[in-house]
Amino acid sequence: MLLNSWTSWPLRESLSREGMTGARMWIRRAVRVVAVAVLMWTTLAGRAFTGWGLAAAGAGMVGTVLAFRALCRTTLARRLWPSIGLFALLEATAFGFDLAGARVPAIILWCACAVTAMERLPLSAALPCSAAALGAYAAMNDGGWVATTATTVGLALAGYVIRLDAEARGNAQRLLAQERAAHKAEAESAALTERGRIAREIHDVLAHSLSAQLVHLEAVRLLIQHSADLEADRDQLLERVTACRGMAREGLEGTREALSALRGEMTPVEDFLSRLTATEGAQLKVTGEVRTVPAEAGLAVRRVAQEALTNVRKHAPGARVSVLLVYGTDDVGLEVRDFGGGGKPGELAKSGSGYGLPGMRERAELLGGTLESGPDGDGFVVRLRVPA
Repeated sequence: MLLNSWTSWPLRESLSREGMTGARMWIRRAVRVVAVAVLMWTTLAGRAFTGWGLAAAGAGMVGTVLAFRALCRTTLARRLWPSIGLFALLEATAFGFDLAGARVPAIILWCACAVTAMERLPLSAALPCSAAALGAYAAMNDGGWVATTATTVGLALAGYVIRLDAEARGNAQRLLAQERAAHKAEAESAALTERGRIAREIHDVLAHSLSAQLVHLEAVRLLIQHSADLEADRDQLLERVTACRGMAREGLEGTREALSALRGEMTPVEDFLSRLTATEGAQLKVTGEVRTVPAEAGLAVRRVAQEALTNVRKHAPGARVSVLLVYGTDDVGLEVRDFGGGGKPGELAKSGSGYGLPGMRERAELLGGTLESGPDGDGFVVRLRVPA
C-alpha cells in the first residue's frame, strides 16, 4: 500500500478541471496570467536583453509557456518520461535565463517548476524534481540564507498542500461520479423491477380470466358435440355463453384493478375477497386485526384466491369452498379449501395452461413468502403466507 501511494499518479480528476468551481477556475486563470505577465515584463523590460537577444528572450518566453502547457497535458495523460523531459527542459530554460542575467524569470521558473512537479507527478518523481528545482533556486539566489531557506521550505509545503487539495477534490469528484452511477443503476434496476411487476400482474389477470373463459367455452363445445337436440339445450348453452361473457368482463375489471393497484389505488383485500367469494358461492372468514397491507402482498392474496377458486370450478365443480384470510403480526395468510365436488371434471380439467399455482408460488417466493397446495381429505387446499 505504501509503495503504491509512492509510485501512483494523482487522480485524473485532480489534474483536470472537472468538478472545479467557477470561482476557483477564475482564480487559477488569474494567477497564471499574472505569472506570465511578470515573466514577460521582467524579461523584456529589463536590460539583460537587447536587439536580437530581446527577440530570442521573447521566443524563449513563448516556448516556456508552451512547455508548461505540454507538461500539464503529459501529466494528465500520465506519461512519466515525457513529463520529466519537459520538466528538465524548463529547468534548463531557467538556467539559461540566469546565465543571461535575467535572474527574476529564472527564479519564477524554478519556483513554478517545483510547485508543479509536487502537484502533478508521482511522489517518487515529484520529490527529486521539486528538490532539484528548489536546490537550483537556493543555490542561485543571492539573498540571505534565512529568507532563502524559508522560501524553499514554504514552496515545498505549498506544492504539497496544493497536491493534497487537488487529491481531495479528485476524490470528491470520483465519489460523486460513483454515486451518480449507482443512482442511475438503481433507477434502471427499479424500472426493470417495475416493468416485471406490471408484466406479471397483467399476465396473471389475463391468465385467470382467459382460463375461466376456456372452462365455459370448453363446456359449450362439449355440449354442442354431444347434444342430440341443441334446441333443448339452448338454455344451458346460453347460460355458458353468458358466464363466459361475464368472465371477460371480470378480466377487464381485473386488469383495471391491477393497474389501479400499481398506482397505489387499491381496495382493501377483505372487500375484494368478499365480492369474489359471493360471486363464487364460497364462505369467507377473516381473522386477526384488519389493516392495510403492502400492494405486492395484497395483489398476491388476490391472485392466489382467484386462481384457487378457478381450479375449484375446473376440477371440483359444485364443491363447498371456504376461504380464510388471516392477518398476522408481520404477515398475511390465505387458505382456500374445497371439500370435494359432485361434478365430474372430465375434459374441463384439461383447459388452461396448468401453470397457475406454480406461478403463484413463484410470486410468493419473490415476496419472501410461501405457498403450499395439495390434497386434503376429500378435497384440496391452497395456503399462502407472505410478509406484510
